[in-house]
Amino acid sequence: MDYRKIFDAIPEEFDKWRPRYCDELFIDIIEFSHLDSNKTALEIGPGTGQATEPVLKTGCAYSAIELGENFAGFMNDKYKSYDNFKLINADFELYDFEKESFDLVYSAAAFQWIKEDIGYPKVFNILKSGGVFAIFGVASGSRPTALHDKMGEIYDEYDEHFKSGFDYQNYIKTRNSDGEEMDRINKFKKYGFADVEKRNYSSTREFNADDYISYIQTHSTHIALKEPYKTNFYAAVRDAILSFGDKAILNDDIILHIGKKP
Repeated sequence: MDYRKIFDAIPEEFDKWRPRYCDELFIDIIEFSHLDSNKTALEIGPGTGQATEPVLKTGCAYSAIELGENFAGFMNDKYKSYDNFKLINADFELYDFEKESFDLVYSAAAFQWIKEDIGYPKVFNILKSGGVFAIFGVASGSRPTALHDKMGEIYDEYDEHFKSGFDYQNYIKTRNSDGEEMDRINKFKKYGFADVEKRNYSSTREFNADDYISYIQTHSTHIALKEPYKTNFYAAVRDAILSFGDKAILNDDIILHIGKKP
C-alpha cells in the first residue's frame, strides 16, 4: 500500500475536519516571498486545500501537485472559479518540472511524506534565485488534565494495534535520511537554503465527543486501525470525553519553517 495516499479515500471528511492555518502565517509567507500577481507559486500535496486560498487570492500563477486522485478532483471542483488555479495530479518525486520555475514553493503538513534526499534538492532546483521555500504544519496537544491522562491511557492500550495497522513514525523515518531528530532549520541549510527562520503561531479548538472522533478519524494511523480495535478504541475515547463534560480542547502549535534560495 502507498501510505502517501491513505487520506485520499476520505476527501469530504478530510476537508471538514483537518485544522486550518492562521491568517498571520499566510501574511508572513506572502510578505517574505513578496508574492503578487507577477509571481509563481507551487503547493506540494495540497490535500483538499487547507492552505491554498490565501495564496490564490494574491493573484499569483498558482500550481499544485497532488498525488491522490480523489483529492485532485475535490481541489479542481473547489477552486474552479479561480483563473490562476492549476492542479497537476502526479507524484512530486517523479514529476519533471522545469528548473527555476517558481518564486514560492510551499507545503502544508505534506512534505514529511516525500523522501528527503529527493524533496529538498528538487525544491531548490525548481525555485528561482531568491525564491522562497516554506514548510508548515500543526502540532496538536492538550494541557495536562484528568481527561488528558485518561486519553493517554487509552492510546497506550491500543498502541500495538495502531503500529500493526500503520506505524507512521517508523514509515516517516524511512523517507527522511536524518530522521525526525534533525532540526528542520538544519535540513534547510543542509540543502542550500539561506535566511532560514522558524516561526510559531498558536490557536485552540474545542470539540464535543462526536466531533472529536470525526476529527481523529482523519489521522493516518486511525484510518489504518483494524477492527474490532477501531470500534472499541472510538467507543473508549467517546466515553472518556463524555465523562469529562463532553468537551475536549486541543491546543495547536502551528510551526513554519521558511528560507530562500540564494
